[in-house]
Amino acid sequence: MRYRTLGRTGLLVSEIGFGAEWIDGMEDSKVRELAKAASDAGVNIVDCWMSDPAVRSALGKAIEPERDKWIIQGHIGSTWQDGQYLRTRDMSLVVPAFEDLLTRLHTDHVELGMIHYVDEVAEFESIMSGEFIQYVERLLEQGRIEHIGLSTHNPDVALLAARDERIEMIMFSVNPAFDLMPAVDDIDVYFGDYADEALAGMDPIRAELYATCEAAGVGITVMKGFAGGRLLDASKSPFGVALTPAQCLHYCLTRPAVCSVMAGFQDVSQLQDALDYETATQEELDYASVLAGAPKHSFHGQCTYCGHCAPCVMGINIALVNKYADLAAMQPQVPQGVGEHYRELGLKAGDCIGCGDCESRCPFGVPIAQKMQETLALFGE
Repeated sequence: MRYRTLGRTGLLVSEIGFGAEWIDGMEDSKVRELAKAASDAGVNIVDCWMSDPAVRSALGKAIEPERDKWIIQGHIGSTWQDGQYLRTRDMSLVVPAFEDLLTRLHTDHVELGMIHYVDEVAEFESIMSGEFIQYVERLLEQGRIEHIGLSTHNPDVALLAARDERIEMIMFSVNPAFDLMPAVDDIDVYFGDYADEALAGMDPIRAELYATCEAAGVGITVMKGFAGGRLLDASKSPFGVALTPAQCLHYCLTRPAVCSVMAGFQDVSQLQDALDYETATQEELDYASVLAGAPKHSFHGQCTYCGHCAPCVMGINIALVNKYADLAAMQPQVPQGVGEHYRELGLKAGDCIGCGDCESRCPFGVPIAQKMQETLALFGE
């Protein structure tokens, strides 16, 4: 495993990180197996944005035996309310949620205290001038976090964060499909239709972001490196062909300031697919030949399981329902394991009332109500 210094935090992080969101619904023994295999391979950074108590507890049990080996990205502002994930800036909810995170991870601190999911400039400005950042700075003074970070999908927000001396690192969505998009101010139309000529090169704002972070010593950890798995599937890839995990990882890790990719794994074999990056040949890493023939991108409407559609008025875990539906749809028949996991959900696609409230919060323009109907037809409930 190769390691990189995460900007001015000084932390030495593995190029491949453990993006733990895929452990949702996984048996504790499987989570432990996955974490142990990752640690044995030299992976030393893990991201935990998920507020689900079961997920936090499973991850905590898995990493506790080797806690001293792990650098934890722990998110501040991700809460669990009425059985659902909720992003909030309400300090009466934020504070107990962070306490819960530490308790369930069996630790008294996290190395990276992440201001969770800020995708609007006005929201960033409000956070950085109010009681939220004051709380984060108190955590820093108390040693309960070692460094302040921020997660965002929006390059405008990321640029503001990179220029704010209080922010030492950023978790940002990076992959070739995203980088080829032109910049827009409104995240709700971030994946709209654009002319082919607009995709001739990298989005200039994203290029500016990478250069700014590099110059300011602000390290980047990557989310959505595989675009929720879409880049690995030729039928869903905006490039018309499947990229390999190694190609996706190489793209991310050759962007300025990028230090680690928080890759998601469902089992040890998927972990190994990512680990193979470390020994891949230059030919196996080549993504340029794929990008050279990239058509107009078609990411609009593709769920990447970010969970920001929540909370559902009915209580449905939309991201997880979509995840199981997409896993099932990629096979000729619904895999038994996927079907069992889906059926164990308390609320399913059939419980959707089609109100569309969730769609207003989706940064990727997914027609969620329609997708729920398709999932109902797929699983029968």
